[in-house]
Amino acid sequence: MDKLPKAGIPAITLIIVAVIILAKSAITIGSGEAGVLYKTFDGGVVIDDSPLGEGFHIVAPWNKVIVYEIRQQELFEKMRVLSSNGLEIQIDASVWYKPITEDLGRLHQQKGENYLERIIQPAIRSAARSVVGRYTPEQLYSSKRDAIQEEIYEETKKILDKQFVQLNEVLVRDVTLPGTIKDAIERKLKQEQESLEYEFRLVTASKEAERQIIEAQGKADANRILSASLTDKILSDKGIEATIKLSESNNSKVIVIGSGKDGLPLILGNN
Repeated sequence: MDKLPKAGIPAITLIIVAVIILAKSAITIGSGEAGVLYKTFDGGVVIDDSPLGEGFHIVAPWNKVIVYEIRQQELFEKMRVLSSNGLEIQIDASVWYKPITEDLGRLHQQKGENYLERIIQPAIRSAARSVVGRYTPEQLYSSKRDAIQEEIYEETKKILDKQFVQLNEVLVRDVTLPGTIKDAIERKLKQEQESLEYEFRLVTASKEAERQIIEAQGKADANRILSASLTDKILSDKGIEATIKLSESNNSKVIVIGSGKDGLPLILGNN
């Protein structure tokens, strides 16, 4: 096999070096990502310019590109915190967050790639301790879950202000109380419910009795007014009207003889 000419060796060497440099210079930023440029010989982290966006980029081989995910991400946290009366409560929460794209250089420079552990986790834990410490286990178990979720979000957001990250939501998925406390609360709630049902039945019965009294009183008043308005002449006229109607009936034969008691006709016989 013929040896390569001496002039060909430098050329091959240059090609190899060029390929290596190109490989180190070519950077591809994936979907939902952005890159922070670090200039080794020119001031370090670039914070004044926008980060590198998605796609293919060529950078100097002595510089670096640190890639961050800029989509919304989720952190699951199980936290043990104390209630207002000192009982240990477990809170299961989800935190939705993302880095602020235009501040990505500052985030990398001041917090680093592990910003989740450095700022977000301590913030959510501190907020959860502060908020849960305002409530009793009974409040946390029954009526205050939505309230503590909103308060933890607001507290966390306040802590993360100017930390170059965006907090989108805090979701409290579960509140776990000690077994004995949970059982005691459930018994108390059941007793309260039964008491409310009993009070409702008493009120219903009282209202029904009141209604019947009013109805009876109304009937008594109506009868008293009617009795006061009935004179002998009115009764006589009513009797005559009734007698005429009976005499006109197909099923009756009416014989009027003299007069009956109180001047009313006397009716005899029928079919």
